[in-house]
Amino acid sequence: MGVDCMICLGIESTAHTFGVGIISDKGDILSDKKRVYKPPLGEGIHPREAAQYHIENGPKVLKEAMKESNIKIKDINLISFSQGPGLPNCLLVGACIARYLSLKYMKPLVGVNHCVAHIEIGKLMTKCQDPVIVYCSGGNTQIIAYVEEVIEFLEKQRIYQLEMHSMF
Repeated sequence: MGVDCMICLGIESTAHTFGVGIISDKGDILSDKKRVYKPPLGEGIHPREAAQYHIENGPKVLKEAMKESNIKIKDINLISFSQGPGLPNCLLVGACIARYLSLKYMKPLVGVNHCVAHIEIGKLMTKCQDPVIVYCSGGNTQIIAYVEEVIEFLEKQRIYQLEMHSMF
């Protein structure tokens, strides 16, 4: 990577998956490593067990990601982590590892909304501009769009409706 490139190490630990991604500000995915907690067949995720799995596997995933990316920690400019939504026990593990790395290596730390991260990586990979997203993830299902003109239109409609309502 060139000197003019910013590199981010991101940690994902919202539920069953502990992942580490390393990406450049140009959108190059340098590494994407993960391990998945699998509950007993027929059972859901046990938050404490999933968090324990992350504690045991997080450092291994981090080492694998660093090795795959061929990047040294000194070359990382930013540490990020999933701040939520997710299972609190699992989120805490990722946040603690990210904070440790941030403090030890004196790197800026940024908490990231898990849903927004999925949307942004989708935009990055597809090169979409202002997409409408159907986001389905566990207990979250959302239809998300941001188009400035639509928001302006809705605000004008709300103001118009309020004015009409006050006339009667």
